[in-house]
Amino acid sequence: MPFKVQVGPPQIVIHQGQTVLVTENDGRIDWPSDKGLYFRDTRLISAWAIYANGESWELLNGGAPTHDTARIHLTNRALLTEDGAIPPHSLGLVLSRIIDQGMHEDIDLANYGMKPVRFNLELAIRADFADIFEVRTNRIVRRGRITTDWSEGSQRLIYTYRNGDFVRSVTIGPRRDDPSAVYANGRLSFEVRLDPGQTWHCCLLYDLEDGITTFHAPRPCPQDADAPPPVNHVWLRQAMQLSTPNEEFYRFYRQALEDMEALRLPMQVGGHTVLLPSAGLPWFAAPFGRDSLIVSLQTMSVDPDFARGALDVLGVLQSKERDDRRDAEPGKILHEIRYGELAHFKLIPHTPYYGTADATPLYLVVLHAAWRATGDRALLERHLATAEACLTWIDTCGDRDGDGFQEYQTRSPDGYENMGWKDSADSVLYPDGSLVKGPKALCELQGYVYDAWRRMAEIFDALDKPDRASALRAKAADLYRRFNEAFWDEEFGFLAYALDGDKRKVLTVASNAGHCLFSGIVAPQYAERVVRRLLAPDMNTGWGIRTLSTLHPAYNPYSYQNGSVWPHDNSLIALGFKRYGFDREAAEVARGISDAASHFLSNQLPELYAGIQRNGGSFPVQYLGANVPQAWAAGSAFALLQALLGLQPDAPNGMLYVDPHLPDWLAELTLTGFRLGAGVLDIRFFRTDEETLFEVLRGDAASVARAPFGSRPA
Repeated sequence: MPFKVQVGPPQIVIHQGQTVLVTENDGRIDWPSDKGLYFRDTRLISAWAIYANGESWELLNGGAPTHDTARIHLTNRALLTEDGAIPPHSLGLVLSRIIDQGMHEDIDLANYGMKPVRFNLELAIRADFADIFEVRTNRIVRRGRITTDWSEGSQRLIYTYRNGDFVRSVTIGPRRDDPSAVYANGRLSFEVRLDPGQTWHCCLLYDLEDGITTFHAPRPCPQDADAPPPVNHVWLRQAMQLSTPNEEFYRFYRQALEDMEALRLPMQVGGHTVLLPSAGLPWFAAPFGRDSLIVSLQTMSVDPDFARGALDVLGVLQSKERDDRRDAEPGKILHEIRYGELAHFKLIPHTPYYGTADATPLYLVVLHAAWRATGDRALLERHLATAEACLTWIDTCGDRDGDGFQEYQTRSPDGYENMGWKDSADSVLYPDGSLVKGPKALCELQGYVYDAWRRMAEIFDALDKPDRASALRAKAADLYRRFNEAFWDEEFGFLAYALDGDKRKVLTVASNAGHCLFSGIVAPQYAERVVRRLLAPDMNTGWGIRTLSTLHPAYNPYSYQNGSVWPHDNSLIALGFKRYGFDREAAEVARGISDAASHFLSNQLPELYAGIQRNGGSFPVQYLGANVPQAWAAGSAFALLQALLGLQPDAPNGMLYVDPHLPDWLAELTLTGFRLGAGVLDIRFFRTDEETLFEVLRGDAASVARAPFGSRPA
């Protein structure tokens, strides 16, 4: 069993949708801290503690059995009461919590002593209604007014925050027929009397309100035998399953499924609910552009409905106007939208904010991939207007100087310096470590546009628009030629990271070049050198490929994007290797990420980890502040599987093309429930000597055929 690495501080995080609870391991919410009950980017509960006659409880164990439930076992310290002393560890206290819109909290007490006990059980609860952006920066400004109302008759404690038309509230109280409470000195208090062996139970319901809609707590107790199974967990049984004798890879895949189930974000579009992947916990339970689109690509074989949801939500929020403060331009796909007080009053630009250069072409890539996975022509027709606006943006605003390449530079005083996936301010550097002068033309942006044009050409063919298809193929071919002329440097032996504002090559070795392989824009004569350079020791940790070479003066294995390892980055690189026929090299990347996952608790990959070199006795080292679970880290499991098997769905023509090359460490696996259009397939892949074979166990065997990966856009 590998040594297990914990990511982040010891805490419990549970959530569903846009409701997130972050507590200490004993269930407390200490103030000041960043813990709390968050709802639509506002912290409702900022302090929570439970006492017996004013004494705190002692933690035994606490954790989150599922993404939306927590269970915490506590016992008493020595208590002095008017009936006498209660010996330590003679009382058991179990806190059980479940989130489904609101929160249901169970409090269960048991007297394991030999004498009756009587004491006051007290809950100290406070609400600060701080905006999530201010909590993260520890610069909280109170702008509105908080009121507290307690109703003895209805047994309801209501905290309400109002600032003009911005309203948030939380209503807390026992379920009907549960023990009654009194409220005084900021505490809910219950009188508890327990004979030896007797138990006491109380439910507290937390209903949340955003000023328009009330999000009710689930009424059944989590442990009720007759409680219906949470609907949140139905998806996990419906998603594509994997079985393999390789236990570590199976656990990696299974945990990725559980993470993706946890990160499903329900959104209302046109009167119906769709699901798209939120970015990660605890800070990014919100719609994102780039993140949701990349995750949609990664999970296409597992569940194409993520892509449907992302296309719907992002299409509705596509910018219709220019707004420099939000870096918005007509046709542009958003970067991030928020719902807290700062966004409501436009004190931050996330209303939504459009500071991303890659989400717009990626929208087109996902539209094509979703069509190929589902065969749904109506999907194309529904999103055609959005796609046309994306194409116009690429030609106009995306190409800021009209030279045929994509560049970015913020116009907003609050905007992002960098607008690719490496969006930290210090992530795009010259070889000497200085910051690159903009506008910046990142190498992978050109690849995404090339891929988007080729895919849209195929879509226009399907929509009987041959002239549009022909024009886009010609543009893609021209971009391909000019990209390889402008970005390849023969002496450097690698692709330029970017072109700077003066159109000079930025000859920094970074992982971004692997995304160019993923998109297919790299000329075949250069591909092998790109692959070998990315696998060289200064880039390849053995746990995955670094974001930046160790030979660069700015390299720091503990940095956010200048030497760390990002699983999603590696998954796209592996797909790029596979596209150019480097099967063993793709498997090497997959092995590194899978091995890293085996060292993290529950085989759960974090957003990123340190770029420390692997050796015989090492293990991956956490990056402080990494989100976990995080959507595109979880999605890397599925993308790496696609790289190993060469899965290319062509549902419009009723075909699935495969190009499997299993390594010796993963010699057999079976996919169950692969959705191809309206059909379902079960397929077993197995290695014999140096060849990987497959057999269709369920579904139409004639619908599965071999084809080189990348021979068809997918």
